[in-house]
Amino acid sequence: MAIARFPSFVLDCPDPRALATFYATMLDFTLVEQEDWYEARADYGMCLCFQKVEDYRAPVWPGQDSPQQMHMDVVVDDLDEAEAAVVALGATRHEHQPGTTFRVFLDPAGHPFCLCTS
Repeated sequence: MAIARFPSFVLDCPDPRALATFYATMLDFTLVEQEDWYEARADYGMCLCFQKVEDYRAPVWPGQDSPQQMHMDVVVDDLDEAEAAVVALGATRHEHQPGTTFRVFLDPAGHPFCLCTS
């Protein structure tokens, strides 16, 4: 029996509403606002949370001067179509692309995430 259920991942950022909107739109999740706390929630229980951090410093990838500490991989059917969609939402394709079955992007707050084919 599990000790806990429905883990949430909390991302520090300078603008929680903007970043929650980005991920909610990309993943087709529901945007939930709770004062200075925002969530992108799936119908099946998964939740990404976003909190404001003063003097936020974006991670620097692949360097480790300001480490990424974590990143998210999401599966897509078509890398080119998904890239166009996330860039339209405000993501930036990272110049360093170390693989062929995934692509590395930075979300609007600078967190790395990958679009993956599997």
